[in-house]
Amino acid sequence: MSWNFKNSKNKFLMAALACSVLSSVGTASAQNKKLETVGISVGSLGNPYFVSLVNGATKQAQKINPQVKILSVSSEYDLGKQSSQIDSFISSGANIILLAAADPQAIGSAVNRARAAGIVVIAIDVSALNADAAVQTDNMQAGRLACAYLAEKVGSGNIVIQNAPQVSSIIERMNGCRESLAKHPDIKVLSDDQNGKVSRDGGMDVMMGHLTRFPDFKGVFTVDDPQAIGATLAAQQLHRTNIIISSVDGSPDAVNIIKSGGLIKATASQDPSLEGSMAVDIGWGLMNGKKPAKTVNLIAPQLVTQDNVAQYKGW
Repeated sequence: MSWNFKNSKNKFLMAALACSVLSSVGTASAQNKKLETVGISVGSLGNPYFVSLVNGATKQAQKINPQVKILSVSSEYDLGKQSSQIDSFISSGANIILLAAADPQAIGSAVNRARAAGIVVIAIDVSALNADAAVQTDNMQAGRLACAYLAEKVGSGNIVIQNAPQVSSIIERMNGCRESLAKHPDIKVLSDDQNGKVSRDGGMDVMMGHLTRFPDFKGVFTVDDPQAIGATLAAQQLHRTNIIISSVDGSPDAVNIIKSGGLIKATASQDPSLEGSMAVDIGWGLMNGKKPAKTVNLIAPQLVTQDNVAQYKGW
């Protein structure tokens, strides 16, 4: 019997190639994990910003798996409550957790528990210690834009600032605001430490206090739109219509006030729907061994005013 070495060699190479292809397909299949459950813990689902963020995350997750289970809850900025929510996500077998941390540092131990259980944790809106990655607005720039506009319109005189719970996004907005105001020595900040609680009612209460304590101020910066709307309601009740309010969010309600010529004159927009969808995309990639190009992914804000509100696409 004759032996054709050349043909035998070719057959061997073909067989090896086939095994290699099958092996790589098997590996790819193993890496393509199924997205079954996404846990989302945000500050408050009563805030339209977080509602839009959850909607964006949900739509993106459903593109990956139409039957994906979404577990969305409000922490109410309570660390203990949020820590328990993370433990619940772990018990539910979540693949990805999107986390708007109630306390960016103290939440780190709960994040570690989730990661030890094989769950990818993406910080959203604010930073979170030990998270795999983060997606948030460039909050420093948002504060800069809103307060630069306010300073320009006020020119000189007194203003007040409404603060909020001290998570990283709020701290960064305040720092950006102060950076812009430092360029305007003729503007005096009467108050910047009152907590508007990231809510309409909180903003209204703080504004009522400011209007009672300070008879003369021209402008207000609030760190988010719900507080700005509350401040508007308080000013209207006390017939103070000569105040300029600037804020951060780009929410539908604030945009409508800008359009109507109300007291809110500017808001530095966020894109919560994009934030949610990006977070799911990055989490899905990490589930399958793909690291993001950046650990912290910032979305640039846009200043919305009466001059450009007609072109603003909104949430």
